[in-house]
Amino acid sequence: MKSGIHPEYHEINVIMTDGTEYKTRSCYGSAGATLRLDVDPKSHPAWTGVHRMIDSGGQVAKFNKRFAGIGARTNK
Repeated sequence: MKSGIHPEYHEINVIMTDGTEYKTRSCYGSAGATLRLDVDPKSHPAWTGVHRMIDSGGQVAKFNKRFAGIGARTNK
């Protein structure tokens, strides 16, 4: 191995979406850094089988209102 070209590999803390914690080794951050996961196997639909539609702030309704006329034909 060439020296000086590889990132530092150290121990970090990982916090899952349900609050459980574990230690692992990674190149993320610095030694002792904490990585908080937004999505993990305990919460992701691909592993849980539970799908849900999240419409934060009415984004779907806003999109539908903005683009409602696209593709509609009008007779002239």
